[in-house]
Formats: sequence, C-alpha cells, structure tokens
Amino acid sequence: MRLRQLLDEPPVELQRPLAPSELVNADLAPTPLAARTWGMWNIAALWVGMSVCIPTYMLASSMIMAGMSWRTALLTILLGNAIVLVPLAVNGHAGTKYGIPFPAYARAAFGTRGAHVPSLLRSVVACGWFGIQTWIGGSAINVILGILWDGWAELGGGWSFMGHGLPAYLAFLIFWAINIYFVYAGTESIKWLETITAPFLILAGLLLLWWAAGAVGGIGTILARSDELAAAAPERTPLVWFFGFFMPWLTAMVGYWATLSLNIPDFTRYARSQRDQIAGQAIGLLTTMPLFAFIGVAVTSATVILYGEAIWNPVELVARLTEETASPLLGVAAMLVLVIATLSTNIAANVVAPANSISALAPRRISFRMGGLIAGGVGIVILPWKLLDMYQGWLISYSGLLGAVGGVMICDYVFIRRTRLQLRDLYRPEGAYTYGDGVNWHAMAALAAGIAVALSGKLVPALHFLFDGAWFSAAITSFVIYLFLMRRPFATEHPVPIDASAEDVP
Repeated sequence: MRLRQLLDEPPVELQRPLAPSELVNADLAPTPLAARTWGMWNIAALWVGMSVCIPTYMLASSMIMAGMSWRTALLTILLGNAIVLVPLAVNGHAGTKYGIPFPAYARAAFGTRGAHVPSLLRSVVACGWFGIQTWIGGSAINVILGILWDGWAELGGGWSFMGHGLPAYLAFLIFWAINIYFVYAGTESIKWLETITAPFLILAGLLLLWWAAGAVGGIGTILARSDELAAAAPERTPLVWFFGFFMPWLTAMVGYWATLSLNIPDFTRYARSQRDQIAGQAIGLLTTMPLFAFIGVAVTSATVILYGEAIWNPVELVARLTEETASPLLGVAAMLVLVIATLSTNIAANVVAPANSISALAPRRISFRMGGLIAGGVGIVILPWKLLDMYQGWLISYSGLLGAVGGVMICDYVFIRRTRLQLRDLYRPEGAYTYGDGVNWHAMAALAAGIAVALSGKLVPALHFLFDGAWFSAAITSFVIYLFLMRRPFATEHPVPIDASAEDVP
C-alpha cells in the first residue's frame, strides 16, 4: 500500500455498539470519531512532554564519557529516534484507523488471551520507570518545600527508613498523588497537561542554553570547548568501532522509546487523522530529543569553562547556581520546571500503558482508572528509592528485548493483514482472533525466538553483538519467523483474517 494511501486512509467507526463480553469495557472499546480530537500539535506536544526530562538532558553524557564525540553522540540520538519512528508510525496507524488501544491491537497477532503477554511485558517496564520517575519528581518537591519552609527538613526528627527521612517520603507521596490525579481525570486531562506544558518546557530549555551562552561568551565558545568533554577512547578498527561501540549505543537509543513504540495506539486512537499522528510524532520526537540533548552538551561545556569541571546533572547545577546567587526564587523556579518535566514524561510514558493493560486482564471488573491505581501501587512496592541504580540498568536492557514484540506486531499488521483488521472480532471471545484457545502460538514462538536470539549474545561471548544490538536482533528474528509460520502452506488450522468486516469500513 502506498504511503499516500496510508496517510489519507479514513478512520474506522463501528456502525453498531459492541456486544457486551469479557473482552470489552468503556475504556478499551474503540474510540468514537467524535472523541478523536487530537491534532498534529497535540501529538507533537505529547512527545515534547515525554522527551524533555533529566534522562534526555543527560543522554549524550554517557556516550561522551565512553569516548564518543559530542557530534557523533547527537547523530546517534537522531538516528535512533528516526529508526524507532518507523514502529511508532506503523503501530500508531492501527490506533488511529480503528480507535483501539494497545491491548486490543495486540489481540490481532497474539490472540484474545495471548495478548496479555506483550501487554504485561510492556507494563512491567512501565511500572518500573513510573516508580523511578516518581521518586525523582518527589526529590524535586522535597527541595522546593525545604526552600519555602525552614522546618520541612526537621519533620520526623531523626527517623529514617532505608536511608531516607520522613520529608523525602512525604514529597514522594505528594508527587505520586499528582500523577494519580491525572490518571483518574482521564485522557483529556493528559492531553491538556501535555499541550500546556510543551511550550513551557521548550522555553525553559532555551533559557538554560541562553544563560550558558551568555555566561561564557557565546555558542561558538561553548562548541570550541565541547570536545574536551569526551573521554580518551582506545584505538578501534572500523569494524570493532561499529559493532562493539556504536551499535550498543544505537540500540540503547532505540530501546529508549521501544516501549512507547508498542503502546503508541493508546494515544493515536484519539488522533483526528493519520497525517496528524505521523507528522505530529515526527515533529515532536525528531526535534525535541536532539535539541534537549544538545542543550545538555552545551550547558555542560559551559560548566567546564565556569567551574573547571563538567556538571552533567542539572539538579546539581541548579543547586550550585542557587548557592552562588543566594536566590531561593531561582531554586524554586528551577525545581518546579523539573517537577513539570518529570510529571509530563511520567504520565504519558509510564502510566497509560499499564493502566490499559491491567484493565484488559479483567475488563468487566477493572477500569482504566482502577488499572492506573494498581500500576501506581506497583510503583511504590518496587521501592524505587532503594533500587534506583539497579532498575535503570535492567530496564534499559529489558526495553531492548521488547523489539521481539515489535517485530511480530509490525509483521502481522503490515505484511500479513495489510492494515485490515476485523474490528468486532478483537472484542469477541469466539472470533477471528481466538486462534487456539485464545492464543496464537505462532506469535508466541516468534516472540520467544526473538528474545532467545538476543539473550544468546549475553550467554555466548562470540555472539555478544546480538545482545549489543538486542532491539534489532530480537525484532528481525521475530519478524522473519512469524512471517514464515503465518504464511507456510500447512499452517491452515486457524486461517488468517485479512479482510475487515463491511460494517466496520466507511
């Protein structure tokens, strides 16, 4: 199908309401056309809100500290985003065309029951990041309250738990409650949050860059000193540099949004058109991530000139500036920006997906709101304040393995079904996507194979390049195996439905 046809393809709306079943509730049902109100700017603002955060600001730092030049680091970030934009646009196409969330979309490939596997795999990493981001946001609130109230730090006396006092936990719970409020208020409140905060966050980043340039004599001075940030890199042959150095970082960059590339239908189901969702994602992602990473590099280069050392952490930089200027207002304003940035990232990237996935486990008993509350509870249970460092490393590797899920879903939607789904059967216990007892074992086999191939690189030293490029090796393996299993002549016990029902197509 031509790209123009995909862009111009009209959304699908059911002509009659869905019959009650164990697979549907009001939150999982297809979004009606009247409720698809997100335009291109709303989608772009969603990505601005998710991209402007401390991890993005510090994204290039790890690459530079490993010996990569700042130019190559920014190019790697841009290339990684361009690659992940492909599954984002493809999976987002299904959300916009049919108005379906990720758990319902996954039923086409994995089956009505098998879809719980990719949904929960996505949810585990989301709950982990939710807890971590909530702790970071709570830390900023802790600093704000400490500046505004001298007695805040003395609350609880000398009591502590796992190395933190009562103020830290109270601030964490305050930020947790703010996150839960937006989940409870629903997707329109999330749309409002992302749209309002996007220009504010961009402005805050540009002001930080303006300060850095003014403090050291201009952008030219900053760029001239930026090469000093890179650590001394060992000599590498071109082949070793590409597979042993560049590919792992590119995989990490793709894995950064590998989770969102799966559940992006949770948001694009509200888009007005395919042009809005594709152009909005491209504008928001391909500009904001490289820009904010560049701001991180530029401002850090300025700190080398000003302080004789590289300060990559913006919280540490703000603390030093607040101390130097003796301005509590500066500290409060800067920390408030951090709170807003963390909130906009956390809500969109780490709450919506598990809320929908948990709801899909028992739609009659669990709503989107209840699913969000459960996900929020998991974010507390994982003890993010204790396991922060370990979770970050594990979650980055885990995200790469989700390429296996993406390989199956893209192959199924584009190459097996040609973007045509039987919409009603996604919500029927006995329909085209029931397969064998609700599970498409071809998809499960391809998923397992993709993950196994990526993990083999961790177990066999000679195959380490497979783990270094986990997202790519997992996605390609699962894609090829799924295509073979679904198209082989003798795989006919469960025919593949590729034609949408007439009543579901305008």
